[in-house]
Amino acid sequence: MKFFIDTANLNEIKEANDLGILDGVTTNPSLMAKEGIKGQDNILKHYVDICNIVDGDVSAEVIATDYEGIVKEGEALSALHPQIVVKVPMIKDGIKAIRHFSDNGIKTNCTLVFSAGQAILAAKAGATYVSPFIGRLDDVSTDGVDLIAQIAHIYNIYDFKTEVLAASIRHSMHIVKCAEVGADVVTCPLKPILGLLSHPLTDIGLEKFLADHKKA
Repeated sequence: MKFFIDTANLNEIKEANDLGILDGVTTNPSLMAKEGIKGQDNILKHYVDICNIVDGDVSAEVIATDYEGIVKEGEALSALHPQIVVKVPMIKDGIKAIRHFSDNGIKTNCTLVFSAGQAILAAKAGATYVSPFIGRLDDVSTDGVDLIAQIAHIYNIYDFKTEVLAASIRHSMHIVKCAEVGADVVTCPLKPILGLLSHPLTDIGLEKFLADHKKA
């Protein structure tokens, strides 16, 4: 399973990359705004800065919601750097644009997916990734991990090449559960990734080893 970090913070991206387990980055306008990155030129430069840190795919989201606008923005984003993946919303014109991008060799990430039906359409259109938002489903009393399992099962039956990218990860166990049900990728903030490192028995064991070493 691939690990992407969901942020626009360059220091967090560097920290995750330094762990040696980072496969890519996802970001969006909200995350850019959180880091105080404003203005189109600054946003585009920031995408390139991210690409210069990591070796894997970097999802960059379009703002437009009409076909022509999505295509225009997406082509401009893709031209920034070979690692850019165009992030497109799950809407009618988004699916049309994903087919255009797929036919022209541009990688895409279909975002804001909340049902298996939407995921099927994204795969049929040729999306590189499909991003079900599991945390937001959990927020409305629906099991988001069950959706990951359902999509992965359908994709396996029909041999769709689209990768299941579990998004809206809230905690470390979300990552483990997504791995159990066959997610190809998880994307999340740095905290849940670092949370996988921690276990109280590891801390106790290490403390004992060090104490025994001092006695030797």
